[in-house]
Amino acid sequence: MSETARERRAFSRVAIDLPVDVHQGGSVWHQRLIDLSLVGVATDQPDLWDAQYNEPFTLMIHLDDGGKLELHAYLQHVEAGRLGFSVQHVDRENIQPLQRLLEAHVEDPAIIAEELGQLE
Repeated sequence: MSETARERRAFSRVAIDLPVDVHQGGSVWHQRLIDLSLVGVATDQPDLWDAQYNEPFTLMIHLDDGGKLELHAYLQHVEAGRLGFSVQHVDRENIQPLQRLLEAHVEDPAIIAEELGQLE
């Protein structure tokens, strides 16, 4: 990603390598998380990718503590073996785990709290 694109980002993206199951209808793709923000997710692209691009996805991120983080998203782009999702909705029970996960991977956790305030 170019430096200009990074500068335009309103929310911090952090590199996190965790398993993620991408669900759409009756299909499930087992992938790896590349990076994450409060409003976006990037994963690797599976070899067989036959999703409906205009339909919503549910992403189930498997956390190190055995828990799961559920995000609702739409696919925004596919490029170079990478899928970019825009998070459309985070349920109330998932916002705190998402915040903790992001805060654990940034130098200054206050940045995530500030960004979370932008969403309200």
